[in-house]
Amino acid sequence: MWTGIIIFILAYCLIASEKVDKTIAAMLGAGLMVAFQVADFSAMLGKVDLNVLGLLIGMMIIVNIMATTGVFEYLAVLIARQTKGNGILVTAEFLLATAVISAFMDNVTTVILMAPITILITQLLGLPTVPVLILEALFSNIGGTATLVGDPPNILIGASCNLSFNDFLLNLAPIVLVIMAIMLGLVVLLMRKRLRSNPDAIAQVLLTDPKQAILLPRRLLRSLLVFGLVLLGFFTSRLTGLEPGLIAICGAFAMALVCRIELSTMLEKVEWNTILFFCGLFMMVGALELVDVFSLLGQKMVELTQGNFALTMMIILWGSAVLSAIIDNIPLVISMIPLIHSIVPVFAQQMGLQGEEAIRLQISEPLFWALALGACLGGNGTLIGASANVVIGQIANKNRYKLSFKDFTCYGAPCMIVSVLICTVYLYFRYLR
Repeated sequence: MWTGIIIFILAYCLIASEKVDKTIAAMLGAGLMVAFQVADFSAMLGKVDLNVLGLLIGMMIIVNIMATTGVFEYLAVLIARQTKGNGILVTAEFLLATAVISAFMDNVTTVILMAPITILITQLLGLPTVPVLILEALFSNIGGTATLVGDPPNILIGASCNLSFNDFLLNLAPIVLVIMAIMLGLVVLLMRKRLRSNPDAIAQVLLTDPKQAILLPRRLLRSLLVFGLVLLGFFTSRLTGLEPGLIAICGAFAMALVCRIELSTMLEKVEWNTILFFCGLFMMVGALELVDVFSLLGQKMVELTQGNFALTMMIILWGSAVLSAIIDNIPLVISMIPLIHSIVPVFAQQMGLQGEEAIRLQISEPLFWALALGACLGGNGTLIGASANVVIGQIANKNRYKLSFKDFTCYGAPCMIVSVLICTVYLYFRYLR
């Protein structure tokens, strides 16, 4: 047990430090688990969640196919024209568009698509580029919290607890909408003087034609049709019994077929280093689970909170938020999932609950909703808290805009604290009263 814990901590430190590629650290950590006989290799392979991997690969392919049509550029130019170049309205609509797109696509992919267009529009209108880029990263993380496929932590949580697309919509989307509205109000209130457009630039924006951004209209129609069917599959997954990973991967293949795109071309766009990173983490965490590390930690957590369910939920919410601001939220969630599973039976026995459905609704799901909200929104705290933040920083630096750790934290930390405070109230009134 202790050998496995030491290996995991060392791998985790390498991942958090970013001095070594996180995929290398995860895979070497998994290899060391086998080499030091912490767990059997075949048993560790059994802990790799193929549903999660299928969902990630499928959505990556779908997004890359749709990106070739120019639909995201079309949305950006359309927003700029509809607002008539008004800086406040342009920023507000860009942030809302980023949040909505992030709810249905991976937030990293969303910011990769939206950031270059945002830079172009802010340059054209004379708006402050770096603050808008930072806000875009924050809203991508907020919007991604609302659905099963919006943020990798949610994908992991959904697969581990058999939670459907609709479960996430019903439990997380309402509070995410409240947070979006409050944060948008604060942005307008605090930054209204900095978001005034250059009058000369407004005339240029009004001359642009959004339709010119659509490069392949037929492919766009076909891809939208398939994407609509994929979303329908997510909504009805509980009724059909189909796993989200299967729906996404089949939807990706169907989209490649109807859009007449070589699958090999699309597979090259898949971030295979991310997929392998997940495999390594699944195996490392699986090894610790096999030697009962999380059962022991679960007992210690219950002892610490003295069996107080409300206190346990709040510790999970705030603990995951603070830790996600310091380290990447993906390995954090992978580590927390088996820990939560281990404390569910303890609380079930303490509360005298019987029946799988009652335990799931009253104990398991509320704890996982706390984890999802903490991990996804906590990632807004610093530049390295979420992958989308890091990508925004890279894009800004590539375009010769200095986006420092301090600059991001000045915007992100207050956003994180306000968001998690709102979630604290929400969790208390919805699940504890």
